[in-house]
Amino acid sequence: MPLLENGQLKDDNWQSVADGAALPSGDILVPLSRLAEGLGRNNEGRLGVVLQSGDSVDALRQALPRLDCVQLIFPIFRDGRPFTQARALREHLQFKGEIRVGGHVLPDQYEFLLRCGVSAVLLREDSDLAVWQKAHDAFTVAYQPSVLEEQPEGFALRRRLF
Repeated sequence: MPLLENGQLKDDNWQSVADGAALPSGDILVPLSRLAEGLGRNNEGRLGVVLQSGDSVDALRQALPRLDCVQLIFPIFRDGRPFTQARALREHLQFKGEIRVGGHVLPDQYEFLLRCGVSAVLLREDSDLAVWQKAHDAFTVAYQPSVLEEQPEGFALRRRLF
């Protein structure tokens, strides 16, 4: 699948490992159920974990210093828990690695995902890159706080008025 980072397509060097499959060398993404097995590898590449929307990010607390990537999955559009997971990873657990999302993600959500701490989005093969880039450039002013190093305009306006 194509990987979108900072509004641009990027090569995705991560291999997703299914339950029951052998762990290959190189950069791998393992399900949460196989995290301990992945942590047991000896410098055979970078390690990431795939969290489903119902998984708790607290389950990663001890492993986060050894993880390079966390992939969050949107099972359906109505399930917004990956937004909360991304924000918790960045703000509460201080995760500095890559946070990527996959699954049912729409271009309209792209800026909001970035503001929650997401680094990259896995696009479907039939995705139109121009639509995603337009969504990335559509919002120039933010009114809510985010994990990004910025001052939201909403707070600045309130300070000027009151």
